[in-house]
Amino acid sequence: MSSLWHPFADMASVKDDEFVVSRGSGARVWDEAGREYIDAKGGLWYCSIGHGRGEIADAVSAQMRELAVYDIFASTANRPAIELADRVAALAPFADGAVFFTSGGSDAVDTAGKLALRYWHALGKPDKRTIVHRERSYHGMNAYGTSLAGIAANREGIGALIPDTAAVGSDDTDALERLFAERGDRIAAFIGEPVIGAGGIYAPAPGYWQRVQELCRAHDVLLIADEVICGFGRLGTWFGCHRFGITPDMITCAKGITSGYLPLGAVIASPRLQEPFWTTPGAALFRHGYTYSGHPSVCAAGLANLDVLEREGLVERVSRLEQVLDAAMRPLAELPQVSEVRSGVGLLAAVEIAADVRAGEPGVVDRIVKGCRERGVLTRGLAGHSLQVSPAFVIDEAEIGRIAEVFAETLSGVSVGTGV
Repeated sequence: MSSLWHPFADMASVKDDEFVVSRGSGARVWDEAGREYIDAKGGLWYCSIGHGRGEIADAVSAQMRELAVYDIFASTANRPAIELADRVAALAPFADGAVFFTSGGSDAVDTAGKLALRYWHALGKPDKRTIVHRERSYHGMNAYGTSLAGIAANREGIGALIPDTAAVGSDDTDALERLFAERGDRIAAFIGEPVIGAGGIYAPAPGYWQRVQELCRAHDVLLIADEVICGFGRLGTWFGCHRFGITPDMITCAKGITSGYLPLGAVIASPRLQEPFWTTPGAALFRHGYTYSGHPSVCAAGLANLDVLEREGLVERVSRLEQVLDAAMRPLAELPQVSEVRSGVGLLAAVEIAADVRAGEPGVVDRIVKGCRERGVLTRGLAGHSLQVSPAFVIDEAEIGRIAEVFAETLSGVSVGTGV
């Protein structure tokens, strides 16, 4: 038993059952015993360019030998932070964005929430404080993310740390319209994932995001796209906003910005958000930041990661593999142990375990995850009901097929109504 406290873990069970990963290459990893696994979940959604990329290690090593770390507070800067901000801004679905670096996705959400409030305060509307989110949403685990959790279990025993939040159904634009009509003068922003991730991988209904954008504009509500999972190619476009044709006021991102090689997040702010802070010296200051914002070695990893994505055409590769993944996963919906397969938008898929199976054995999802691991495929449970598929963009068709085969083999050993 180690002293490591694992995130999102039942430590009473995990302390005696640690699974130690020791090496990775491409879409595969190996444990300490040398056993090989297909990483169906791409780490925690992030390993876009695949494991074991020497070019990332080389770029970080070179930067560390020159300037390992320095802050970017006030007027201080470093070249990797400047260059990465420029490249990320150029990829955004709006021109002339400003990039505020954070340490990860949860920090990015907190930053966006605070920036929304500070923006309205600077414009003389301090009562606009409420941030609206969707059911099933996941926006990290900092104060705002916990309070905006559309997964109720993530607030258990903690509650809402920030009271000025409200929730609507995940695709219910009528409810959103009513809420805006009733409370629009107090609503600062609406935040949503282009495709809901940790809540179970749910793509939006047709026209959903266009209607949300219309409502935000009509009621003077900021639109925040949480692209921590979807950003940097996961949906076959650089951002989910491109896929669904929307132009938000802010974008939160992380994970794919470095493919998880080093921790980094960001908020991309549109010119609208910049205006009170960037035009008149002394008029408005955003007193916010993190020790490791714009960390030069981390930004060097981000730059090298973008080089790989662009040089190897990996975002376009996701578009090509989208149909391959969909075709492999769809037949699983015919199994009696499965209630639904959700796929067909980028390299994302979820296999939902039938309610009667889960009722028969409350721990069945964890058992299925372990059964897949024993057969050489790593996945995890989402929201207590679904299996996650979000592999590296370098995965090949045979590996995708093997994921589906292992899921089918494992699920076929589950008794309907009574669990494993």
